[in-house]
Amino acid sequence: MIGYFNFKKLNQKYLLTNDLGRYIFATKDELWSLLHDRIDPETDFGQKALENWFCFPGSEYAFSSALIPHMREAKNYLFSATSLHIFVMTNGCNMQCAYCQAQAGTNGNRVFMNKDVAKKAVDIALSSPAKHLTIEFQGGEPLLNYETIRYIVEYASATKQNKTIEFNIVTNLTILTDEIAAFIKDNHIGVSTSLDGNEAIHDNNRPFRNGGGTYSSVCSGLSKLQQLGICPGAIETTTSATLSSPRELIDAYRSQGMDSIFLRPLTPLGSATANWEKIGYSPEEFLRFYQACFDYILQLNETGCHFSEGHAVIFLEKILHGCPVNYMELRSPCGAGVGQLAYNYDGNIYTCDEGRMIAEMGSDAFLLGSVYTHDYNAIMNSNRCKAVCISSVLESLPDCCDCVYSPFCGVCPVVHYATMGDILPKEPNHYRCKIYRGMLDILFTALQDEKIAAILQTWVDKNEYA
Repeated sequence: MIGYFNFKKLNQKYLLTNDLGRYIFATKDELWSLLHDRIDPETDFGQKALENWFCFPGSEYAFSSALIPHMREAKNYLFSATSLHIFVMTNGCNMQCAYCQAQAGTNGNRVFMNKDVAKKAVDIALSSPAKHLTIEFQGGEPLLNYETIRYIVEYASATKQNKTIEFNIVTNLTILTDEIAAFIKDNHIGVSTSLDGNEAIHDNNRPFRNGGGTYSSVCSGLSKLQQLGICPGAIETTTSATLSSPRELIDAYRSQGMDSIFLRPLTPLGSATANWEKIGYSPEEFLRFYQACFDYILQLNETGCHFSEGHAVIFLEKILHGCPVNYMELRSPCGAGVGQLAYNYDGNIYTCDEGRMIAEMGSDAFLLGSVYTHDYNAIMNSNRCKAVCISSVLESLPDCCDCVYSPFCGVCPVVHYATMGDILPKEPNHYRCKIYRGMLDILFTALQDEKIAAILQTWVDKNEYA
């Protein structure tokens, strides 16, 4: 019998995908034979269709029973409790980025998470049934509240019992000291920063609050960590100023000793919304830029230089290995609440980091409770947590459920709320959807070339063993 699948024409062939995240390419005749249940199992296409569950030589009941363990594996993140716990250490920041989603310190009043809030938040995080937790420090600039970060690491490590905890910090690196760097190394804390390209572009996007450039300070912080054997990750946020410089962007990362880049489109939250006319662009403009970066990165790989793109790696882990990557924005349902929680500096608990950003914009739509009045169970059972889960199940959303890229994609109710006024998407083919579909078009087009597919496989392999 024939299994359920979606398809679209991609260049000269058709791309077919199913709910398990399996894919095959087909000619028009091969697609026709599958649709009419006339597959020849002796052909290469017939074997691939059977191996990847597009058809099954048996009854409907046998087919459903055989799929159960594969579906369970494809969605195994649903069997895990909240594992990512984001601690927003302060709303203060020494920078004034053009696209700041947190609108850090714009009201002029810096607020810092105190140790009482920190302790209660850690206790809630540790009450999650998940055995492996990640505590991530964000801001504002979290290092402005270094003493409380230190307290959280020490308290969580002392009270974790049988859990394992990974600590990460998202910092602009401009106030990194030798003491902080040593603490990061001694406690195996992962570091992520932002680097938006060469000096001119970076300083245009991410100046100090007094207007000065931050590029040299960021590079100094990177060097300090690298000298200690710490390999920070970096994320690039694309503004209109970046669109004309794809090669220069990649080369700027390579000049800092990095072998990967995470290309991130603007999210219409916070300052990015207010500055959109100046820094924004259409999905088509971003995708042309992404294609140019992707092509240049492939050229580097062809010359023996290993370099990868982070968004592509996340997609490829799903596409090539069928791994149910627990990247919160690209899963169904999304990770808000059930996958991550954000503990704000004032003790309020939000569905996710984006949810607390909406609060900075004046709405508590994604507020789940407070460290002073709610425990983990109360938060998980809140109507808002349930609503966010329901609204991000791709299999039940119009357009998404019929999309060939549904097994690899995800939606963000927070962005829908910010841009459309509702946690459910009201517009088909909206900004975020067009970008994700376009990125997947680029990847699946590349996978039709065996030489390029082999390069992309190395990206996934290196990431898994990193």
